Order: sequence, then structure tokens, then C-alpha cells
Amino acid sequence: MFKYQITGGTPVRGTIRANGNKNAALPCLAATLLTDEPVVLQNIPDIEDVQVMMEVLAYLGATVEQTADREYRITTGNIRTNKIPEELSTKIRASILFAGPLLARTGGVTLPPPGGDVIGRRRLDTHFLALSALGATVEVDGMFVLSAARLKGTEIFLDEASVTATENALMAAVLSEGETVIENAASEPHIQDLCAMLNAMGACITGIGSNILSISGVKRLHGASFRIGSDYMEIGSFIGLAAATRGELTIEDAPARHLRMMRIAFARLGIQWEQDGDVIHVPSRQTLAVSSDLGGAIPKIDDAPWPGFPPDLTSIVLVVATQVAGTVLIYEKMFESRMFFVDKLIGMGARIVLCDPHRAVVSGPSRLTGSVLTSPDVRAGMAMVIAALCAEGDSVIHNVYQIERGYENLAARLAGLGANITRVDVTN
Repeated sequence: MFKYQITGGTPVRGTIRANGNKNAALPCLAATLLTDEPVVLQNIPDIEDVQVMMEVLAYLGATVEQTADREYRITTGNIRTNKIPEELSTKIRASILFAGPLLARTGGVTLPPPGGDVIGRRRLDTHFLALSALGATVEVDGMFVLSAARLKGTEIFLDEASVTATENALMAAVLSEGETVIENAASEPHIQDLCAMLNAMGACITGIGSNILSISGVKRLHGASFRIGSDYMEIGSFIGLAAATRGELTIEDAPARHLRMMRIAFARLGIQWEQDGDVIHVPSRQTLAVSSDLGGAIPKIDDAPWPGFPPDLTSIVLVVATQVAGTVLIYEKMFESRMFFVDKLIGMGARIVLCDPHRAVVSGPSRLTGSVLTSPDVRAGMAMVIAALCAEGDSVIHNVYQIERGYENLAARLAGLGANITRVDVTN
């Protein structure tokens, strides 16, 4: 068990590289089960969720070898079991991603309820409706038990544009018989990465980047080498960190195509950056003032499925808004518990009105003071780190395991930028 000790008030400065996209690495790791040949994945972030996924792969019978920095070769010649162990499944939400590939490869899977962030109800119905449409039967009795003599392509209309349900449907469909069309599919960059990896393995997927995916099933997939794209959630977090602390950052491996809606949202808070290829520079001199809507109306920053503003960044932008002059509405539409960390920010001195589980009105700038905090989930935890680095005085953040599920070596990387942050072992 670890905690962060933070002394705020120092602007961050320097250069940092975005790591590989956690939300792409997890489904791509699961997809290695779809072939008995070696798959090499590059730019894999060294985070807790990835380690748990690799433990599951090894339990199922895969050989996992680290071949270079952030590079792994995974070979699953034989799958010795299609039952996911409960002690691993409950650690991460991404354990649900083994359903599609195990069903396609072995004809069945037994999956305990997955764990993950506590940010509200995260229904699994969409996964099982999609897999049922492909021919699977689903039984629920404490465990989720799926089986199928064969999977057959069909038309699937997802009842919500769920990222992980889209990924599960894709991984099952590539080895199904015939044609599959997935409508109302999620299209985030991590979905695009998974599609590109599957195509590199011999799948036939078209419509990548849209909400209609067409899959021509194949009899088998082969090995491949694939590089995971950069994590635009990290990029957005670092942009927010630089602006809120009045610092100056250069962020490498930050492709502009993933930042278009992010640029619009941050601009509403008076935050800009310069783009040079895949490198962005966040200058220290920012307006840091809310830009009102036409007629002087209070603007809002609201999340939406891709290419809308990412839900995972609403926690980050909310904290940044506490350091910006003016009033803005932050509207998180998807998860009814994600906003509940704002009481801790209010305790630090932030002027926030929590209207309901989804909406918060933020008026700034606020003078924050150090506090003792506990991270409830990955993104709220990172938001708390930013708040503590803005605050006057000392802060302590507990349960940093939640933060480190999504941010690799965070304390050391931020310390390298001049942040006064220390990771302390509290086990003893």
C-alpha cells in the first residue's frame, strides 16, 4: 500500500512523453487469445491493469515474454481453461474482455463479475446481448457462463455505444461464420487500435473509426506485431496539470487527431497549446478565463461518445476549472457516481455546486488548501493529484493503487517535472 505526499504551489516544467493507451492495451492483450501463433505488442504501459491482464493470460495457458522495453510476445498455443479466476476478475473491469475471444476460440467462457472503478452502475447487458446475437447462450448464476456450438455472423445494433461491448462483439465476430455488421458501435481511438491489430492478424474489418463496423468472419487468425497508440487521457491530464499549476510542458507522442474536441473544451477555459507534428507545447502564459457562450450565457463542458469530449477527462477538467476565472457547467452524462469526489475539492476551498449526480457548476478561481484525500477511481485520483499540486500547503492522497491502475510511475514522472510529490510505502 502506498500514498502520495504532495506540497503544492510549484508550477510543473519540462518534457514528458505520453505512454501507450491503457484502454487499447487491455483489449489487444485479450485479443492475443484468438490465435495460437505469437503476437508481439509494443508500447504497452507498465500499469497495474496490464499486469493483471497478463496474469489472466498466463492462467489461461498463454506464454507471456517481455522482449524489450514495453514490448511483449504472447503465445497461446493451447488454452488449458476457459474459466477466469475470481481473484483476478474482480481486480479490473477489463476482465470482461476475455468473454469474446474465449467464446470464439473455445466455444465457452465462465466469468465472475468484473471489478474496476466505482463510478456508478456499469451495465453488462450490452455485452451479452451482442454475443447472444452471434449465437451464444448466456446463463447467470453468480457467474456469467457463455457457450456456443458455433458463432454465426449477423446484424447487431448495440443498445448503447459501449466501448468494451463493441470490443467483445468484434473479437467474437472475427472468427464467426459469415458477415457481421455492428451498428451504434463505439469508435474511440482504442477501438480503432483493436481493429487495426485484428486486421494485422488476418481479420477483415471495415468502417474503422465510424459507428458502423462490418466484419467478414475468417476461419483462423495468425500472429502479428502491433504498436499501441498513445494515451490521449494522459495527454489531456498533463495539459490540465500544466495549465492549473501555471506551468509549461512539452508533451511528446501526442497526435493532433485525438485532441480536436479536447482543444475545443480546454479553449472554453482559456487554455491553448501549440502543435508541431506529434509534439505539443503548453505555454505558461494562459488566459485561464471562462469564455462565455453567445449572449453571455454560462458555457458547459459535457462528455459524449467519441469524437465527443472523453468522459474520463471530466474529472480532470473540473479541477482545472477551479483555477480559472468565471463560471462553467461540467456535465458528466454517463456515470452517476463520477462526480462524488467533488466534496473533497469543496473541502479544499473550491467553489462548486453539485447540482445532481451528473452536473456541477464551478466558479473560479479558487484558492485551494492542502488536505487528506482518498482516490476513489483512476481519473478522480489524478484530478486530486492536480488539485493537491495547485493547493497551498501539504496534501496526502491514499489508495493510490487506483491512480496507478492507469498512470505509469506517476509520482516519479511528475517529480521529474519539478512537482513536489513523493510516493510513500505505508504497508508497515
